Amino acid sequence: MSDCLFDLHAGYVRFRNPIALAPMAGIVDSAFANQYAGYAGLVVLGAFNLDKGSMEVASDLTSRGRKEFISDEPLELIKREIRAVNSGSAVAVNVRSTTLEPLIEAAKLVKEEGAILELNAHCKQPEMLKAGMGEALLRDLPRLSAWIKAIKETGVVLSVKVRANIVNDVKLARLIDKAGADIIHVDAMLEGFGADLDAISNYRDATRLFIIGNNSVTDFAAAKDMFSRGADMVSVARGTMENPNLIKELVEGATSYQESIGWYNAPKHVCSEGDFRALAFCCLPVKHCPVHGKYKKLGYTAEEFARTKMEFARGTMLEYGEDTCFGSLVWCCKITKPCWIRDGVLNTIGLSDAEYMKLKEKLAKYVLDHARIPVNESH
Repeated sequence: MSDCLFDLHAGYVRFRNPIALAPMAGIVDSAFANQYAGYAGLVVLGAFNLDKGSMEVASDLTSRGRKEFISDEPLELIKREIRAVNSGSAVAVNVRSTTLEPLIEAAKLVKEEGAILELNAHCKQPEMLKAGMGEALLRDLPRLSAWIKAIKETGVVLSVKVRANIVNDVKLARLIDKAGADIIHVDAMLEGFGADLDAISNYRDATRLFIIGNNSVTDFAAAKDMFSRGADMVSVARGTMENPNLIKELVEGATSYQESIGWYNAPKHVCSEGDFRALAFCCLPVKHCPVHGKYKKLGYTAEEFARTKMEFARGTMLEYGEDTCFGSLVWCCKITKPCWIRDGVLNTIGLSDAEYMKLKEKLAKYVLDHARIPVNESH
């Protein structure tokens, strides 16, 4: 459906689209993934328990009715489950452990299978917190950092599943980034309010790692909201049980949107609290507006910011547009914002909406690549 449309990857893993099946303990195994997530770009199996401590906690949880994956041979179980996914989706395995060594062994296995290891720093059951697992890792950042560094020594592609609004999200994102992880999977839960989209924006402006946004995605409109805050991918879990076609519908929505505008997760404008990538859509910095605060966080002066954008535009179709507000398409806004002047230029030079937005996406990357202060160090 969309295998060649999206350029999405993390390390040695490529994703055919930006929709994922999220893990649910005791529920999301290969059979569940094959039934509900045949179109997904990524399926995250688990959570799987790896050591004696995590098994004991899981057994306690099952005694009060919670579903869990429990096995005397967890690594063999993981290997079978990875190999049993038949959808062609990339596969990740969400794991828990009270100790580091089983995580290292799981990482080695998962890497051999060409899959992703996902460290569970997310579950919040009291028994897990007492054992130092799940969300407890967020409250012990030195241990979390040390574990990430040790796991990454295996060469595995590593995702860290976190819950937003537990600790300082900016500090957490930067720590995960600097420790060497590849992906941050963010449950943007805001108790009683559904998804906290501002939390996704905070993660996006704190790191350039691959971000998976999770929570309350029940249709493409919700997915698009999360994309526009900086998620590279969105994941769904229980929604698939309520709507077995949910992942298919989300993939179709993302595919259609990508085909039409060329940048499926284009940010909101800076003046609408867009993330750093939105600097690609900003005007020449001559008026009083939020653009000044945004580029300054990346270490640019107004002159340096303007020069950087013009350097990128040179030799591209963004050079054109003498009749636009600032004499070049490089200063023009997002294609979804109506502008007859911009659209007239695009029509004259034969540049489609999608081609224009793809250039803007490259411009955003160029601005970030040339920042004096890297994203993960910006204020």
